[in-house]
Amino acid sequence: MVWVQLALTQSPHEPLGEEASGIEVIQDAYRIQRLYNNLVRSAKREISLFLPTTSAFLREEKIGIIQSLRDAALRGVKVKILTPGDEKSEPKLHSLFRDMERNMQLRIMRHESHSQGYPEARTKILIIDKKEYLIVELEDDSKETFVEAVRLAIYSSTESTVRSYLTLVESLWEQTELYDQLDAHEKMQREFINVAAHELRTPIQPIIGMLEILQKGFKDGANEFTITKDELGLLHRNARRLERLATDILEVSRIESNTLSLHKETFDLNGALRNVVNDFAYSNASRKVLVKTGEPLLVEADKSRIFEVISNLIGNAVRFTQQGTITLSVEKHGKNARVEVRDTGIGIHPEIMPRLFVKFASKSQSGTGLGLYISKNIVEAHGGTIWAENNENGKGATFTFTLPLAAQMKVRKA
Repeated sequence: MVWVQLALTQSPHEPLGEEASGIEVIQDAYRIQRLYNNLVRSAKREISLFLPTTSAFLREEKIGIIQSLRDAALRGVKVKILTPGDEKSEPKLHSLFRDMERNMQLRIMRHESHSQGYPEARTKILIIDKKEYLIVELEDDSKETFVEAVRLAIYSSTESTVRSYLTLVESLWEQTELYDQLDAHEKMQREFINVAAHELRTPIQPIIGMLEILQKGFKDGANEFTITKDELGLLHRNARRLERLATDILEVSRIESNTLSLHKETFDLNGALRNVVNDFAYSNASRKVLVKTGEPLLVEADKSRIFEVISNLIGNAVRFTQQGTITLSVEKHGKNARVEVRDTGIGIHPEIMPRLFVKFASKSQSGTGLGLYISKNIVEAHGGTIWAENNENGKGATFTFTLPLAAQMKVRKA
């Protein structure tokens, strides 16, 4: 293959200014390295860099390019780096730019992305201030030094070609983001299946075990067998647990397919709170729950789904409060009704707090981690908000949600 110098108006191994123009093919590896460094150092507004391999990144680090990129970010240049990575290299890549988030963005293409449509690239692309680019083609990616690995480079400051390569890099950047989102979604789906399978198995096993015991009780053709209250209670509790899990799975499916429907009616939120607490009356934990209600507060909402939100919040509070009390209250707050569920339990771990309303983030040994995610989506579908915070005295947490108040209408019993 014969490479031809198309145009040259300035020696590109020198520091480049606004007047540089034309296209040049460069085969001198040392000139390419000098030009590479000079371009990065000359950037005033933004740098886009695409690296085709993990080895290329390591070679760039050796010749000072990575440090020059950090220096550029420190002086206010917006730096975007797109590079492959793997489990071994990713921690190092992130550590190099951990303190540079403001002006430096690093996006990593994982090796499996090649099987998802990304070509095996052998070309690195550097674009400076949307005015200049340097394309560097690799000869042998296994070489340790930049000079040994490089075959040739193409430099240009022609606006049309710069714009074309910028579009290419931006397209790769967006594709990588979409792939990462797809990968994260697939991981969440796998996690959801694993969690659901585990949660289904947990109540099914005691039900099957108890039924087998009951079957053995029918001896010699007996048609009657006595079941104890405790045995019946075990079957009932685990059947209800299966029912709750099935409901959670259906709710998540509706939320994620945007088919969550609301059947609104006007009712008193105070009455709703009292009814939910009454549902806990069959549990010993109900003794911990106190309700503070006042004058009727009318909301126009889907009563069954608001019951679900309140039940989820009370259930969480009961689960994490071994001693002390759980207090429910509702009050008018501007144009909203504001519901609080305050407990004296263990509180919310700081690492969980930012992801509290994300699927599985708050999973415990006795739950799916879906309740708060579902509650958030139900409340927001009604035009309300939901949040949580640890109590100021260091004991327990408070979950709060709001719902818009309804116009004054004849209220149905909650």
